[in-house]
Amino acid sequence: MKLLLKLIKASRAYWSYLVISLLAIVGMTAAQLYAPLVVRRLTDMAINADPRLADEALRLGLILGGVYLLQAICAYIRSYFTHYAAWHFVADLRTRVYATLQRLSMKFYHDKQTGQIMSRVVNDTNNIEVLIAHAVPDILVNLAILIGVAIILFAINPLLAALSLLAMPILLVMSVAFAKRVLPIFRDAQQILGELNANLQDNISGMKEIQVFNQHTREKEKIKKSARGHAMAVLRALRLSAAYGSAVQYFSGMGSVVVVAYGGYMALHGNVPVADIVAFLMYLAIFYQPVTMLARINEDLQTSIAGAERVFEILDAEIDVKEKENPQELKNVKGHIVYSNVSFHYIEGNDVLKNINVEIKPGEVVALVGPTGVGKTTFINLLNRFYDPVDGTITLDGHDLRDVSLKSLRHSMSNVLQDVFLFNDTLEENIGYGRPDASREEIIKASQLARADDFITALNDGYETMVGERGLRLSGGQKQRVSIARAVLRDRPILILDEATAAVDVETEKQIREAMDDVMRNRTTIIIAHRLSTIKKADKIIVLNEGQIEDMGTHDELMERGGLYAHMTGINMYA
Repeated sequence: MKLLLKLIKASRAYWSYLVISLLAIVGMTAAQLYAPLVVRRLTDMAINADPRLADEALRLGLILGGVYLLQAICAYIRSYFTHYAAWHFVADLRTRVYATLQRLSMKFYHDKQTGQIMSRVVNDTNNIEVLIAHAVPDILVNLAILIGVAIILFAINPLLAALSLLAMPILLVMSVAFAKRVLPIFRDAQQILGELNANLQDNISGMKEIQVFNQHTREKEKIKKSARGHAMAVLRALRLSAAYGSAVQYFSGMGSVVVVAYGGYMALHGNVPVADIVAFLMYLAIFYQPVTMLARINEDLQTSIAGAERVFEILDAEIDVKEKENPQELKNVKGHIVYSNVSFHYIEGNDVLKNINVEIKPGEVVALVGPTGVGKTTFINLLNRFYDPVDGTITLDGHDLRDVSLKSLRHSMSNVLQDVFLFNDTLEENIGYGRPDASREEIIKASQLARADDFITALNDGYETMVGERGLRLSGGQKQRVSIARAVLRDRPILILDEATAAVDVETEKQIREAMDDVMRNRTTIIIAHRLSTIKKADKIIVLNEGQIEDMGTHDELMERGGLYAHMTGINMYA
């Protein structure tokens, strides 16, 4: 019920359509309940050989035709407006879920697979459409029919009505038991479907690796296992549904058995008019039809609830990196960065950075070096505020990063990240991604500085070339140069280069470095690199080891001290 209330509240924009649907449901129910009364009247006249039968039959036939027309019109209105509201709500909900995903910090994604998240955004929201357009309206229709028919039956003959409805308590107990048994199974089915989507997404993204390592059979079996697992979970639920539906159908038929047996006996002794028996049978057919349908509706309801639970797990997820209510907007950023006693861990008890104290002055070029896994990328992730420090503070131009808006913070930076991501779009759109208003001339100039213009113009479609998913049609070095061009075009006071030239050859790296010397001038630059040529000109080199700052200084100062930096340089780690 709590979940249904959440959905009702979330769909408030479409309440007007649902109200219209509700009125149509009332019209449908009234028409359906009125029809047997017309037949009852006609039967009574026929049995009693009423002389007005000929004229009355025509009038009753026209009334019955009008009743069925009203029922058809109301059914159309109910179906269209519930679907209209449902699909628009689903579209809004998908947008809300995606917007929430954009606000969640990187911590949320540590233990999540892309396919699992996509399954929640697409498949689970799709099940909510069934809830709004089918399950809930069907429940309202059928409850209205049950109540209406019960009132009419008791009005016709209370004793016969009570006897014919003896099976109802049994059916209610069965419905509750069914719901408790089947909901966990549908939850499992949705979870397994998410895993199937996750495996498919991983395998399609890693198709090159699958083919290179000849793992076709292994991966096919993995997909087969997930697909079969989902099928078996659904079948477990359907087996319960089939048993429940059959039981409902059996107990529903018992009401008609009572009317035929006991009602026939009462009619024989003149205690009940034959017309009432006919009306009773017609109403019981209407009454137990909803009871039977509730078995199917219950199945839809449980599927929808299982999907809604998974959707709201995202919508209700705690946002780890939060903005203040009225955050400061950074303006005229100089690039003065200070880390004060900063510590951070992804897993508690396993610190990645420990008590980091660093001052980076405006316009300084600072290089981060050290063995793999010592926290270099984490250092810049904290500056981008993908995460917040566990202890300590980071300030930019004297402002604690927690006090400023994320938009203005990230607006002050250009990033070339280690894992280059390109969208399945043109090269021009990818380079201009950080500055959608950039002209073609500006994009070309940035590409020339990044030494990307030569290979782009050599392509048949030039800057209009589609790069494919994740830049699949480009080499590693080409993707990296496009990423550098994107950062150059963005032109922000802080430049972050995380292994920016790792995937290019030495000659190209030299050309890019020469171009970047101009780009880095008069802006704060943080570099992570494994090539001595990239970092030796830095104003300050920070040597990280086991999450701590082991040494700091210029290249010459560090070489003179003969510490870890000199040792690693000596074994050609940065050559």
